[in-house]
Amino acid sequence: MTDHAADGERLTTKEAAARLGVKPETVYAYVSRGQLSSRRDPTGRGSTFDATEVDALVRRGRRESSSGGDVTQRIRTGITLIDKDRYYFRGVEATELARRYGYEEIADWLWTGTLRPGVRFTAPAEPLAAARRAVEALPAHSGSTDRLRVAAVAAAVADPLRFDLDREAVLGSARTLIPTLVDALPTIGRPHRGEDRIAWRLWSRLTAARPDEPFVRVLDMALSLLIDHDLAASTLAVRVAASARAHPYAVVSAGLGALDGPLHGAASGLAHRMLAEVLERKSAAAVVADHLRAGRRVPGLGHRLYPGKDPRAEALFGVLAELPAARAALEAAREVEATTARHVELHANVDLALAVLSVASGMAAEAGETAFAVARTAGWIAHALEEYDEHPLRMRPSGQYDGPRPPRPLP
Repeated sequence: MTDHAADGERLTTKEAAARLGVKPETVYAYVSRGQLSSRRDPTGRGSTFDATEVDALVRRGRRESSSGGDVTQRIRTGITLIDKDRYYFRGVEATELARRYGYEEIADWLWTGTLRPGVRFTAPAEPLAAARRAVEALPAHSGSTDRLRVAAVAAAVADPLRFDLDREAVLGSARTLIPTLVDALPTIGRPHRGEDRIAWRLWSRLTAARPDEPFVRVLDMALSLLIDHDLAASTLAVRVAASARAHPYAVVSAGLGALDGPLHGAASGLAHRMLAEVLERKSAAAVVADHLRAGRRVPGLGHRLYPGKDPRAEALFGVLAELPAARAALEAAREVEATTARHVELHANVDLALAVLSVASGMAAEAGETAFAVARTAGWIAHALEEYDEHPLRMRPSGQYDGPRPPRPLP
């Protein structure tokens, strides 16, 4: 019933919910946030609400809807399309690109639209020296993402032209920043002489194992597959920074900051540790059971954007299956996938594929995170180039205030 008391029309919970177009539970959520006030019904059958407040909340919702909503929900991009169980770079199937071309070729094509076979990226002496000094000054326990962030900042300071956002200037910065980030990392193994591709240079920063052409080819494919994946958290951070006209080094730093969380770039490290434990215990079932018993998700399985198989994982598994040295780790990964499928059908994602590569080649657990960050730098630059062509500072969503309703007494 509707209460027409002298102090104004009052609505029951059901009536308020109907007018707002929400569930009754949501009406009480508005009360807890201070967006609505409630009063106990004199009959003792629930709460009543001021119709004026309810109508004002309805009007506010309509204004927000008509204004187009949050700009971050409407970012047009011509870089990556994810469609069912496939994904495409500028309309071309990404897995086919990765099988045919190298990381630098795909990155440069993504930036320019022109494929230059055999293109190579080179680190300038001064920014590289600054980046190496900065990385060497870090504590020994620093992680790879820490080192990459510091290297990006040091390289930026050494580049007085970093604020030039002309397209050709940004492309020049991109082609030197990626090799600078890689070459600033400390070497673990012996660098491969005579090879200047990013994958070969990165290999000696990830493992002490002797570089092997088939394995390095897998690493190069992994870099190519990971260049971009639509508006992931780190990419959105990059677009926000580019919207404020941050220079390319700062844009990449923003991406690295978002990547440092455990739910984004670090996921492959969890999968690495799990596979290593499976191989040590010789039982995927026991390891999976431990994860489930502890209430943890099994690492490396499932992806919210793919209802079926992750095409990046399938592409990497395909080439890893041809390497005898990767057989044990690959079988462990497949056993984890099959064991978990008895409980819930989840397919291997790219983090599990990276874990197979890192375990099989004697890399540390964070190697996948390092490869992910280096690879994604190219995608971040592509998104920055797009954002530089948009109106500046457009990434300014309005907050939906849900605090106490003013005026409030001074604390």
